[in-house]
Amino acid sequence: MAGGAHAQENRPILASAPQDWSVEVISSDLDYPWDITRDGETLYITEAAGDILRVEDSRLTRMSLSTTRPIYREGGRGLLGMALSPSFARDRTGYFYHSIEEANGSSNRVIEAQLDGETWHETRVLIDGIPGHRLYNGGRLGIGPDGMLYITTGWTEDRQRPQDPNSLAGKILRISPDGSIPADNPTSGSPVWSLGHRNPQGLAWGPDGALYAVEHGQSAHDEINRIMPDHNYGWPVDQGDEQSAGMTAPWIHSGGRTWAPSGATFAGQELLIAALGAQGLFVVDAATRSLKPVLSTGERYRDVEAIGSDLWVITTNRSPRGEGPSEDRLLRLTRD
Repeated sequence: MAGGAHAQENRPILASAPQDWSVEVISSDLDYPWDITRDGETLYITEAAGDILRVEDSRLTRMSLSTTRPIYREGGRGLLGMALSPSFARDRTGYFYHSIEEANGSSNRVIEAQLDGETWHETRVLIDGIPGHRLYNGGRLGIGPDGMLYITTGWTEDRQRPQDPNSLAGKILRISPDGSIPADNPTSGSPVWSLGHRNPQGLAWGPDGALYAVEHGQSAHDEINRIMPDHNYGWPVDQGDEQSAGMTAPWIHSGGRTWAPSGATFAGQELLIAALGAQGLFVVDAATRSLKPVLSTGERYRDVEAIGSDLWVITTNRSPRGEGPSEDRLLRLTRD
């Protein structure tokens, strides 16, 4: 019996079919969840309005986040990405990406916060002044194998910013967890790690340490990119198979279709993608550079996390444009 369970856990997701999965609804009472991350087998989920959910043994506890500037919740703005300190069990420290209202619109910032009981308290601002937008804010955070904090930012519908190395918009940023700029960043004193992005939303590191990011294209041409320092991923100059001098073409793109990929994680050797537009969970087939459907429940899949052989998915069935039903859910996917 134990051998059978072990074999099931190690069976490639790419070899599974949608009918192989059972779906358990853990909660239908989420309020625009945006990020799901884990500490061991405990999950943490951000909600755009500013709460954090802790999930232990399928039981949810709602926690608050106390910030020095109010979280600005409107459209695609709000509390977005979250990452936990590698020493979270000891230091109870997390990192959060959130929007704030400005006189001329909004901006985004990344803060450090510590968990005390059931409240997170902001302890410092790590980086601010990230240009904001009603829809295109990026917003994903991740701690890399190098211990650095990576941040995705959106292009804000300004065609100059993604190609401007002095702008924080349309970039993947890399900073130290204390907010300082690593000495080995491509440009001294700059947090910019890569540029030429439109709206990157998912970050995931493979077993070999390689960084992958998923990105929304314009109407179509969504991308999965292998991220390299100082590489320019083309937006808004190139999309799809176009490749101008000095630009890096996407590893995989959707062509004329729309995936609207959002969250990404590795389950063993396999890269999983949660898609809003394609409404499902997908696994990357690296051999064919394509996505294979794992499961769809007809919902907008925002993010995914893997614990053992189980997959945990959050849905945001309300789009930032206000369309769709309001029921947002936490799902647990188990292979039969």
